[in-house]
Amino acid sequence: MNQIAENIKQRLSLRKPLQQALDILTHLAGELALKKEVDIITELQKVQALYPTCTTFERAFVSICYSIATGVGKTRLMGACIAYLYLQKGIRNFFVLAPNLTIYNKLIEDFGNSSNPKYVFNGIAEFVHNKPVIITGDNYNQVSSLFSETEIRINIFNVSKFARETKPVKEGGKNMTPRIKRLSEYLGQSYWDYLSSLQDLVILMDEAHRYHADKSKEAINELQPILGIELTATPKDEKGNTFKNVVYEYSLAKALTDGLYVKNPTIATRRDFAAQGKSEEEIEKIKLEDAVSIHEDTKQALKLFALNTGKKTVKPFILVVCKDTTHAKAVYDLVTSVDFYEGIFAEKVLQIDSTTRNEELIEQDFISLEHEDNEIEIVIHVNMLKEGWDVTNLYTIVPLRAANASVLVEQTIGRGLRLPFGGERTGDEKVDKLTIVAHDNFDKVIAASKDPNSILNKLNFVEIDESQLKQKVEVVTVQNTITESLKTEQVIINQITDTVVKQQRQNQVDAKKILVSVIPFFNTNSSVKKVEDLNKPEVKQQVMEAVRKELNTGQGNLFAENIVAEAEVVYEKLVADFKKNIIEIPRMDLVQGEVTASFDDFDLDANGFTYEQLNDEIVRVGLVDKSLDVIEVKSGVNFGNPVKLLISELINFSEIDYDSNADLLYKLAQQAVTQLESNIKEDEDICKLMFQWRTIIANRVYQQMMQHFRLQEPEYIKPDVRPFTKIEDWNFTTFAGAGRKDYRDENFPAIQVPKFVFSGFEKSCHFEYKFDSRPEQTFSFILENDATVLKWLRPASNQFRIYWQHNNRIYEPDFIAETADCIYMIEVKAANEMLDTDVQAKAVAALKYCNYATEYTAEHGGKQWKYAIIPHDKVAKNNSFKGVVLANVMKKFQYALFC
Repeated sequence: MNQIAENIKQRLSLRKPLQQALDILTHLAGELALKKEVDIITELQKVQALYPTCTTFERAFVSICYSIATGVGKTRLMGACIAYLYLQKGIRNFFVLAPNLTIYNKLIEDFGNSSNPKYVFNGIAEFVHNKPVIITGDNYNQVSSLFSETEIRINIFNVSKFARETKPVKEGGKNMTPRIKRLSEYLGQSYWDYLSSLQDLVILMDEAHRYHADKSKEAINELQPILGIELTATPKDEKGNTFKNVVYEYSLAKALTDGLYVKNPTIATRRDFAAQGKSEEEIEKIKLEDAVSIHEDTKQALKLFALNTGKKTVKPFILVVCKDTTHAKAVYDLVTSVDFYEGIFAEKVLQIDSTTRNEELIEQDFISLEHEDNEIEIVIHVNMLKEGWDVTNLYTIVPLRAANASVLVEQTIGRGLRLPFGGERTGDEKVDKLTIVAHDNFDKVIAASKDPNSILNKLNFVEIDESQLKQKVEVVTVQNTITESLKTEQVIINQITDTVVKQQRQNQVDAKKILVSVIPFFNTNSSVKKVEDLNKPEVKQQVMEAVRKELNTGQGNLFAENIVAEAEVVYEKLVADFKKNIIEIPRMDLVQGEVTASFDDFDLDANGFTYEQLNDEIVRVGLVDKSLDVIEVKSGVNFGNPVKLLISELINFSEIDYDSNADLLYKLAQQAVTQLESNIKEDEDICKLMFQWRTIIANRVYQQMMQHFRLQEPEYIKPDVRPFTKIEDWNFTTFAGAGRKDYRDENFPAIQVPKFVFSGFEKSCHFEYKFDSRPEQTFSFILENDATVLKWLRPASNQFRIYWQHNNRIYEPDFIAETADCIYMIEVKAANEMLDTDVQAKAVAALKYCNYATEYTAEHGGKQWKYAIIPHDKVAKNNSFKGVVLANVMKKFQYALFC
């Protein structure tokens, strides 16, 4: 295990494929000469011995290739390679080639701007104090401080700039030396001569298939680097030949199978779609309409995800692939016309092909599509989107008139696989999905997907219900009942015509609004242990001060004093309404501690620890007479303490931490040495014996240690508990105009329950809710109609901060219900899932929350908390609340079953 590489993996948070790729570099860096003058054949044999897929370097220097799928993180891997080669090998000079202007600019930012969120050296302490110097194709002839003995230098060139700078040029009708090869007044030599003379230059080639043409090869070979690192998702040259220097592959097919780092691609068609009898134009219009429907659904899903998680809002777009520029213009005219969705996309379409933009402008236009303020929602193109397009918000692709549908899908799919939220899947199906609309080619793509070697084999296929496509979806935000009531009051005020009366009533409602917004923040006040404490005179005074401050922030409010006066008057009643409309949910961040690893104490079984000291001998053979003689080596080396020798070997195993296990390590090592000493011959040296056999002995000790290895699941850390929190807003999607039902209505298929918003509630903390299943809908009926339930809540996704699965996920309970003496956290679960691992893990977290909440409320005169998991088949309208809940409350002794 290489400690430097391990530190880089942790500090840069490398994904598993990138960790494996870095491991390969660490192996090869230990074997290769890493200098200019080397025997290429010998170096190739070294690489082949470890990675047989590399049969030739394909260049005049040692060059290896990583074939890594788009979106997995090639730029971060480049940063990791640079960090390793500097920290381990002291290499300070690097040359990075970018395939186009956009990636060139992006790499300059990623390697040079430490405030950039994507800065590749974040966490590498050595690069904080010795920040790499970035030299570009635009400033190389102006750089003067090139000869510092300590600085790290990263040259970044756009390949077209590189090509131009290395070509002879004509000036005044004369052939002139290429600019990069001319004498530099700063250097006293040309920059090209400077680079090619460096004894430690490493070249990194992003999208390496762009640099396999003969002229590119020649120019790169002239640089004479000690090592080339090539990265590409398509390891084929311009003639279609597969690279022969690939040492690692993480293909798109593998990425799709793993389902971690790219979107989940889906091929879609309209249910019962028949192309027969339809013209190409008709088919295209249907595909474009369906793409827009899918796009709108995706847009709402992304908006909902942002509202529920607090993450950035991602604006998706549609990519339409046309066969030629004439076709692209016709499609552009269609989607921008009033005949297409009444012209709503007229200003939201971008056509990018050879007739509309030059290549560099196209790149910049495409990248800007990620910006939230960019209004483009449809992009029409003709084979202009080359590799390296680093956009994450492409969600719908429409290939039109594809002669070879499967090939076009394979070529196009990589454009939309990047993920927008940290480059990893979120768990939200629509947020993680890429859809390719392929109505007329659906059967062809399915047929091609049967080829096990095709990436199409990894795709999902779905038929879209036309009736669903035509139903417009909208995002609905439902606030808590007290806030919604104030909205109703505002509507009434807006209708008042008497300006004096209207202003007086407006001041009253503004006073209530600002109190409702300010009061929840007083859950951290040392004098407030429950809602009633808000009525303490000193607390009221502090609330009023907060109200004044809020009203006078920014431009202020002309009626600030009137509003404060009204707030003084309505304060006690507002507090009473606040208490009436919330459940006092203790606010806490319930998080798990670290997973701990340990070894149980045990005694070493030293049976078989019988090793004989090996004789060190020098053998001499005569070159002419073939005579042979042997000379025994007289050792003058001190091999060190045998116990420490064994321990130093044991701590190379990743599971063994010296600091945590020092006592056990010394004990076992001493027992091993004692056993060896009991069997040693009179003329043998125990230190030398241990030195010779230390690896084998350490492995035997390690195998025994692993039989006593324990991984302790993390305990929950005792949280800081606050008395209450505001009832968070509910955000969800529904069908516009037809997506609401009364919660008592069950006259529709149960499978449709998740599609609707239910209303009619009187005891809940919101007026409307969505449910995942019929049992949840039915349980809401029980909560509303059972007299023992005072009020209830279906918590929004961010209401609780109860973490589980090593703090990677947040538990969202189905219901909270308050009775006269207790508050219940309730989960309605399918009967056959009651013992699932995830259900049990969430139950552990929920019980912990309830225990901490009860501890707090017991101290401050509140109600106890209990947790119940109710099987779905126990939920019926004729059940009482206690009848269905109390039988399923988890007792304290049950908690042990889950630990």
